[in-house]
Amino acid sequence: MRHCKGTSNNSGLVAAIVFLLGMGTLLPWNFFITAMNYFTRRLNGKSSTNGTEQKDLDPYMFNNLSVLLAQLPLLLFTFLNSFMYQHIAEKVRIAGSMVFILLLFILTASLVKVEMTQDHFFSITMTTIWFINMFGAVLQSSLFGLVGKLPPRYNSLFMSGQAVAGIFSGIAMLLSNILETDIESSALGYFITPCVATLLTLCCYLILPHLGFARLYLESGPTDEADTRKEPLTNKDSESCNKLDVHKQEPTEEKSTVPQVFQKIWVMASCVTCVFAITLSVFPAITVNTEPKGFFKGKEKIFVPLCSFIVFNVMDWIGRSLTSRIQWPSKQSWLFPLFVLLRVVFIPALMLCNVQPRIYLPVLFNHDMAYLVFMSLFAMTSGYFACLSMSYATQLVKPKDAETAGALMTFFLALGLSLGAAVSFVLKKII
Repeated sequence: MRHCKGTSNNSGLVAAIVFLLGMGTLLPWNFFITAMNYFTRRLNGKSSTNGTEQKDLDPYMFNNLSVLLAQLPLLLFTFLNSFMYQHIAEKVRIAGSMVFILLLFILTASLVKVEMTQDHFFSITMTTIWFINMFGAVLQSSLFGLVGKLPPRYNSLFMSGQAVAGIFSGIAMLLSNILETDIESSALGYFITPCVATLLTLCCYLILPHLGFARLYLESGPTDEADTRKEPLTNKDSESCNKLDVHKQEPTEEKSTVPQVFQKIWVMASCVTCVFAITLSVFPAITVNTEPKGFFKGKEKIFVPLCSFIVFNVMDWIGRSLTSRIQWPSKQSWLFPLFVLLRVVFIPALMLCNVQPRIYLPVLFNHDMAYLVFMSLFAMTSGYFACLSMSYATQLVKPKDAETAGALMTFFLALGLSLGAAVSFVLKKII
């Protein structure tokens, strides 16, 4: 019989690695979109004046097409990963995706100093956006499945790491605007940082299976009588390991099919879709055009990165972190989907702030403080309900189906992002 030694001692290290894995899934793309000023200048010859791209000149429709080419592969490959994960080894999907993302960012960074026609640069950039999000979809979906095998609090840590990635990119944008760094130097920083972060994430992933505490869950066979993911993180880990060995001697039960797993988690899948559809419908497409009127009047360079991106990501992170201490409403309660739906009130609230330019709707909330309050509550509830949906989904299935549930939930997360991005085009027309 095998005994796990020192598992409780390295549970903290496992927690840190899971957090870094979460950060590593979204940090590359967050830094890519933070460099929009650089892409705008190279495609139309003009740069921004207030930290956001020019709105009057976009001959390549870069903003619209970049959103479209980001969401399509994200949606398509999270869906495909829900089925192909059973046929392609986990290490190939996760480590392989990280390597390709690293190579794509090295290419993007090298192009900063390469002169070429706008048409060629546009084509290369669009192709890069597609492949970054394609590999990012496989990576994120696979890691959600991996983390789903661990105790529920690790799901919260993973999603908290994703939120922190947004905070870092927002701070980078703010510092770039304050220091008035030239666009090429900023772009190099935006692209080299994800290269370092991706290498760190890859190292963390390769270390994880060698930690005793992680092996206790990641190598466990399917069990129905004892859900090892619910074992307390105490010195009883070695006792749990002994139980695990007994179960592994029993005949292995086949995993449920994807439709069978979906039947158990469809409510949480619908909730996570709704959360991200509401969030992406106004952030950042609508909120990025909010102009300061109050505390930040005349400080346009810091208003957007600070009050839109940093405030959103900090409050989103707080919301996700709360789920490790508070889990209300419960996964069986009808109040949970109700509260998720009620977040729709933030859409008109943020649209009626000082978003410019506008034609049809009046400005009802003119002061910066109203915008900050709405943005804070909007972001915190987004993080809280998104993280709780993902965590509840893996709790609703047996341990053997946790990876399938994680992959499916990532697809519905991507579906919410795509729906929200599509709705944002309509909302921009009616402001």
